[in-house]
Amino acid sequence: MIEEDIDAELVQRVQRGDKKAFDVLVSRYQYKITQLVSRYIKDPHEALDVAQESFIKAYRALPSFRGESAFYTWLYRITINTAKNHIATRARRPSDGEIDVEEAEQFESGSRLRNHETPEGLLMTEELAEIIQKALNDLPDELRTAITLREFDGLSYDEIAEVMSCPVGTVRSRIFRAREAIEKRLKYLFA
Repeated sequence: MIEEDIDAELVQRVQRGDKKAFDVLVSRYQYKITQLVSRYIKDPHEALDVAQESFIKAYRALPSFRGESAFYTWLYRITINTAKNHIATRARRPSDGEIDVEEAEQFESGSRLRNHETPEGLLMTEELAEIIQKALNDLPDELRTAITLREFDGLSYDEIAEVMSCPVGTVRSRIFRAREAIEKRLKYLFA
């Protein structure tokens, strides 16, 4: 049985009232959805909350799910919209400017102590990662979403078109423009 068939069977069971079937769907996609959200929302606690909110929205909307697209494509669309709504809501909230010490410690990594690479190599790798992340963050939403779904989540162009509710040609164009923008940022590093 292929993945889509398994999902379709689980969705039908949920629609018939089997709540445990939804638990199975959550466990199948929890990691992917959390990873997707974390590309938009950097705070790990907020990302988990948004991922959970996405699953709640999906559960509530599941009775009207008609199966015209794959379940995970439908779930990705819900997740992206939930993450964008969260970001928009957060942007309207005033910031208190305080930094939580415990939160800051979570981001501190001891990987440099365990890594046996040269300092120059580490610096180059970190700089490269920072430039790519900054370039991704600076992209317009539609470009960032398209390139993220393609490069990080491995979705096909057709699946991305479904998630983003646009033609495949538009997806190809957005991915091309996103790659081009990232490449421009990297040129000076390798010049």
